[in-house]
Amino acid sequence: MIAWLEKESPFPPVEAALRNPDGLLAAGADLSPERLLAAYRRGIFPWYSDGDPILWWSPDPRMVLIPEEFKISRSLAKTLRNKAYQIRFDTGFDQVMCSCAQVRPDRLGTWISAEMREAYNRLHRLGHAHSVETWIDERLAGGLYGVAIGRVFFGESMFADIRDASKIALAALVRQCLHRGIRLIDCQMHTGHLASLGARDIARSEFSRLLAELIDYRCSTGSWAGAAHGIMAAKT
Repeated sequence: MIAWLEKESPFPPVEAALRNPDGLLAAGADLSPERLLAAYRRGIFPWYSDGDPILWWSPDPRMVLIPEEFKISRSLAKTLRNKAYQIRFDTGFDQVMCSCAQVRPDRLGTWISAEMREAYNRLHRLGHAHSVETWIDERLAGGLYGVAIGRVFFGESMFADIRDASKIALAALVRQCLHRGIRLIDCQMHTGHLASLGARDIARSEFSRLLAELIDYRCSTGSWAGAAHGIMAAKT
Protein backbone atom coordinates (compact mmCIF):
# COMPACT_ATOMS: atom_id res chain seq x y z
CA MET A 1 0.00 0.00 0.00
CA ILE A 2 1.09 3.57 -0.63
CA ALA A 3 0.36 6.63 1.47
CA TRP A 4 -2.62 8.87 0.64
CA LEU A 5 -1.67 12.52 1.13
CA GLU A 6 -4.04 15.18 2.33
CA LYS A 7 -3.25 18.85 1.74
CA GLU A 8 -1.01 19.16 4.81
CA SER A 9 0.36 15.59 4.86
CA PRO A 10 4.15 15.25 4.75
CA PHE A 11 5.73 12.92 2.22
CA PRO A 12 6.71 9.49 3.52
CA PRO A 13 10.42 8.61 3.36
CA VAL A 14 11.51 7.71 -0.18
CA GLU A 15 12.65 4.30 1.09
CA ALA A 16 8.94 3.43 1.43
CA ALA A 17 8.45 3.56 -2.35
CA LEU A 18 7.25 0.39 -4.05
CA ARG A 19 9.51 -1.81 -6.11
CA ASN A 20 6.64 -2.62 -8.48
CA PRO A 21 5.82 -0.25 -10.00
CA ASP A 22 9.30 1.05 -9.36
CA GLY A 23 9.33 4.17 -7.23
CA LEU A 24 5.62 4.73 -6.60
CA LEU A 25 5.58 6.45 -3.21
CA ALA A 26 2.27 8.21 -2.56
CA ALA A 27 -0.94 9.59 -4.04
CA GLY A 28 -3.07 12.65 -3.46
CA ALA A 29 -2.30 16.18 -2.20
CA ASP A 30 -2.02 18.95 -4.80
CA LEU A 31 0.36 20.60 -7.25
CA SER A 32 0.83 23.85 -5.38
CA PRO A 33 4.28 25.47 -5.68
CA GLU A 34 4.95 24.66 -2.05
CA ARG A 35 4.11 20.97 -2.52
CA LEU A 36 6.12 20.66 -5.74
CA LEU A 37 9.21 22.33 -4.30
CA ALA A 38 8.98 20.17 -1.18
CA ALA A 39 8.77 17.09 -3.40
CA TYR A 40 11.78 17.96 -5.54
CA ARG A 41 13.86 18.76 -2.49
CA ARG A 42 13.29 15.14 -1.39
CA GLY A 43 13.88 13.60 -4.81
CA ILE A 44 10.16 13.06 -5.48
CA PHE A 45 8.24 14.06 -8.62
CA PRO A 46 4.61 13.84 -9.83
CA TRP A 47 3.70 11.59 -12.77
CA TYR A 48 0.17 10.45 -13.54
CA SER A 49 -2.42 10.28 -16.29
CA ASP A 50 -5.15 12.88 -16.74
CA GLY A 51 -8.18 11.94 -14.66
CA ASP A 52 -6.18 9.86 -12.16
CA PRO A 53 -5.17 11.02 -8.68
CA ILE A 54 -1.78 12.71 -8.42
CA LEU A 55 0.91 10.05 -8.07
CA TRP A 56 4.31 10.76 -6.55
CA TRP A 57 7.46 8.82 -7.49
CA SER A 58 11.03 8.24 -6.34
CA PRO A 59 12.51 5.45 -8.49
CA ASP A 60 15.54 3.33 -7.67
CA PRO A 61 17.90 3.54 -9.49
CA ARG A 62 17.79 7.17 -10.60
CA MET A 63 19.20 8.44 -13.90
CA VAL A 64 21.35 11.56 -13.55
CA LEU A 65 23.67 13.60 -15.72
CA ILE A 66 26.75 15.23 -14.21
CA PRO A 67 27.29 18.32 -16.41
CA GLU A 68 31.01 17.58 -16.81
CA GLU A 69 30.15 14.08 -18.11
CA PHE A 70 27.95 15.28 -20.98
CA LYS A 71 29.02 13.48 -24.17
CA ILE A 72 29.10 15.39 -27.46
CA SER A 73 29.33 13.10 -30.47
CA ARG A 74 31.11 14.22 -33.63
CA SER A 75 27.82 14.74 -35.40
CA LEU A 76 26.41 16.81 -32.53
CA ALA A 77 29.62 18.85 -32.32
CA LYS A 78 29.26 19.63 -36.02
CA THR A 79 25.64 20.67 -35.47
CA LEU A 80 26.64 22.91 -32.57
CA ARG A 81 29.31 24.60 -34.71
CA ASN A 82 26.85 25.12 -37.53
CA LYS A 83 25.09 27.93 -35.63
CA ALA A 84 21.98 27.66 -37.82
CA TYR A 85 19.92 27.93 -34.65
CA GLN A 86 19.30 30.25 -31.73
CA ILE A 87 19.19 29.25 -28.07
CA ARG A 88 16.72 31.03 -25.82
CA PHE A 89 15.93 30.55 -22.15
CA ASP A 90 12.50 31.14 -20.61
CA THR A 91 10.97 32.91 -23.62
CA GLY A 92 8.47 30.20 -24.52
CA PHE A 93 7.99 28.09 -21.41
CA ASP A 94 4.37 27.15 -22.07
CA GLN A 95 5.14 26.51 -25.74
CA VAL A 96 7.80 24.01 -24.68
CA MET A 97 5.39 22.29 -22.30
CA CYS A 98 2.72 22.10 -25.01
CA SER A 99 5.20 20.63 -27.48
CA CYS A 100 6.41 18.08 -24.91
CA ALA A 101 2.76 17.12 -24.34
CA GLN A 102 2.05 16.36 -27.99
CA VAL A 103 1.14 12.72 -28.66
CA ARG A 104 3.86 11.24 -30.87
CA PRO A 105 4.15 7.95 -32.79
CA ASP A 106 6.40 6.41 -30.10
CA ARG A 107 3.89 6.89 -27.26
CA LEU A 108 0.18 6.39 -26.72
CA GLY A 109 -0.59 9.47 -24.64
CA THR A 110 0.82 12.16 -22.44
CA TRP A 111 1.09 12.80 -18.72
CA ILE A 112 1.45 16.57 -19.24
CA SER A 113 -2.17 17.47 -18.59
CA ALA A 114 -3.70 20.93 -18.38
CA GLU A 115 -3.38 20.63 -14.59
CA MET A 116 0.34 19.92 -14.89
CA ARG A 117 0.83 22.79 -17.34
CA GLU A 118 -0.88 25.21 -15.00
CA ALA A 119 1.19 24.01 -12.02
CA TYR A 120 4.55 24.31 -13.77
CA ASN A 121 3.66 27.64 -15.32
CA ARG A 122 3.08 28.87 -11.76
CA LEU A 123 6.54 27.61 -10.81
CA HIS A 124 7.93 29.33 -13.90
CA ARG A 125 6.37 32.65 -12.96
CA LEU A 126 7.91 32.29 -9.50
CA GLY A 127 11.35 31.79 -11.06
CA HIS A 128 11.82 28.10 -10.18
CA ALA A 129 10.94 26.38 -13.48
CA HIS A 130 12.84 27.07 -16.69
CA SER A 131 12.77 26.23 -20.37
CA VAL A 132 15.69 25.83 -22.76
CA GLU A 133 14.61 26.42 -26.35
CA THR A 134 16.14 25.73 -29.75
CA TRP A 135 14.80 28.13 -32.38
CA ILE A 136 15.40 27.65 -36.10
CA ASP A 137 14.14 30.24 -38.59
CA GLU A 138 12.13 31.85 -35.77
CA ARG A 139 10.35 28.55 -35.09
CA LEU A 140 10.54 26.58 -31.85
CA ALA A 141 12.22 23.39 -33.08
CA GLY A 142 13.04 21.64 -29.80
CA GLY A 143 13.62 22.17 -26.14
CA LEU A 144 13.24 21.01 -22.57
CA TYR A 145 11.96 22.24 -19.23
CA GLY A 146 12.55 21.53 -15.58
CA VAL A 147 12.98 22.92 -12.08
CA ALA A 148 16.13 24.45 -10.57
CA ILE A 149 16.70 24.30 -6.80
CA GLY A 150 20.08 24.96 -5.22
CA ARG A 151 22.72 23.28 -7.36
CA VAL A 152 20.34 20.75 -8.93
CA PHE A 153 18.30 20.96 -12.13
CA PHE A 154 15.39 18.52 -12.19
CA GLY A 155 14.63 17.76 -15.83
CA GLU A 156 11.01 17.04 -16.67
CA SER A 157 10.58 16.55 -20.41
CA MET A 158 12.12 17.36 -23.78
CA PHE A 159 11.03 17.33 -27.43
CA ALA A 160 12.43 17.78 -30.92
CA ASP A 161 10.52 18.60 -34.08
CA ILE A 162 13.79 18.85 -36.03
CA ARG A 163 16.70 16.42 -35.76
CA ASP A 164 19.09 17.17 -32.87
CA ALA A 165 17.04 20.16 -31.65
CA SER A 166 16.56 18.65 -28.19
CA LYS A 167 20.26 17.70 -28.01
CA ILE A 168 21.19 21.31 -28.82
CA ALA A 169 18.94 22.44 -25.96
CA LEU A 170 20.51 19.89 -23.61
CA ALA A 171 24.00 21.10 -24.56
CA ALA A 172 22.85 24.65 -23.75
CA LEU A 173 21.43 23.47 -20.41
CA VAL A 174 24.75 21.81 -19.55
CA ARG A 175 26.63 25.05 -20.21
CA GLN A 176 24.05 26.99 -18.21
CA CYS A 177 24.53 24.57 -15.31
CA LEU A 178 28.31 24.91 -15.47
CA HIS A 179 27.95 28.69 -15.58
CA ARG A 180 25.60 28.76 -12.57
CA GLY A 181 27.37 26.16 -10.46
CA ILE A 182 24.64 23.55 -10.88
CA ARG A 183 26.33 20.20 -10.27
CA LEU A 184 23.58 17.67 -11.00
CA ILE A 185 20.89 17.22 -13.66
CA ASP A 186 18.16 14.80 -12.60
CA CYS A 187 16.88 12.76 -15.54
CA GLN A 188 14.48 10.71 -13.38
CA MET A 189 14.22 7.40 -15.27
CA HIS A 190 16.57 5.49 -17.55
CA THR A 191 16.45 5.99 -21.31
CA GLY A 192 18.97 4.80 -23.86
CA HIS A 193 18.89 8.24 -25.50
CA LEU A 194 20.06 10.00 -22.33
CA ALA A 195 22.59 7.25 -21.58
CA SER A 196 24.17 7.91 -24.99
CA LEU A 197 24.66 11.54 -23.92
CA GLY A 198 26.48 10.67 -20.71
CA ALA A 199 23.66 10.17 -18.21
CA ARG A 200 23.95 7.18 -15.87
CA ASP A 201 21.98 5.31 -13.24
CA ILE A 202 22.81 5.70 -9.57
CA ALA A 203 21.21 4.15 -6.50
CA ARG A 204 18.42 6.14 -4.88
CA SER A 205 20.47 6.28 -1.68
CA GLU A 206 23.31 7.94 -3.59
CA PHE A 207 20.87 10.35 -5.23
CA SER A 208 19.49 11.28 -1.80
CA ARG A 209 23.03 11.85 -0.54
CA LEU A 210 23.77 14.17 -3.46
CA LEU A 211 20.54 16.10 -2.87
CA ALA A 212 21.44 16.60 0.78
CA GLU A 213 24.79 17.99 -0.35
CA LEU A 214 23.56 20.23 -3.17
CA ILE A 215 19.96 21.29 -2.57
CA ASP A 216 20.41 23.88 0.20
CA TYR A 217 22.80 26.20 -1.64
CA ARG A 218 21.39 29.70 -1.90
CA CYS A 219 20.90 30.36 -5.60
CA SER A 220 19.01 33.22 -7.16
CA THR A 221 15.56 32.53 -8.56
CA GLY A 222 14.09 34.40 -11.48
CA SER A 223 14.07 34.26 -15.25
CA TRP A 224 17.00 32.83 -17.18
CA ALA A 225 16.05 34.92 -20.21
CA GLY A 226 19.02 36.86 -21.52
CA ALA A 227 21.53 34.21 -20.46
CA ALA A 228 21.83 32.56 -23.86
CA HIS A 229 24.33 34.93 -25.45
CA GLY A 230 26.97 34.41 -22.81
CA ILE A 231 26.34 30.69 -22.51
CA MET A 232 26.42 29.73 -26.17
CA ALA A 233 29.15 32.17 -27.19
CA ALA A 234 31.60 29.79 -25.50
CA LYS A 235 30.49 26.66 -27.33
CA THR A 236 33.05 24.70 -29.28
